[in-house]
Amino acid sequence: MNNEVKKYDENALALLNESQLSQAIKPLNTEIHLFDTFISGTMQLKDQAVLDRLQVGDRLVLRRSETLFDANTIEIYSADNLKLGYVPEKDNAVFARLMDAGKCLIAKVAQISKKPSMSVITIGIYLIDF
Repeated sequence: MNNEVKKYDENALALLNESQLSQAIKPLNTEIHLFDTFISGTMQLKDQAVLDRLQVGDRLVLRRSETLFDANTIEIYSADNLKLGYVPEKDNAVFARLMDAGKCLIAKVAQISKKPSMSVITIGIYLIDF
């Protein structure tokens, strides 16, 4: 028995989602809602227009990363691979551990609040369980 932990490969999951096999196992796929938070770092985006294209219910991609300031960084991308921001540092430790252990996590846009100077985008984080 192999007890080795393998990193989650989003490219492999994308291929699986596009294949006929994915249609066969889709009924076995469950999204488990874990937590609600918001996208941090949106004010630092070079192109704020990417936020205007988001809609409630959109699926977002979560990617692990490490920065000098936070070893648990999780970046958030739109479905068309545009960077939106980060899972807030105060919320990311447990999700980073899950992703590092090979678990597949996604986010979905739950609410969008437009303010004069910024947009607050609330997301739900989900574990994809097979």
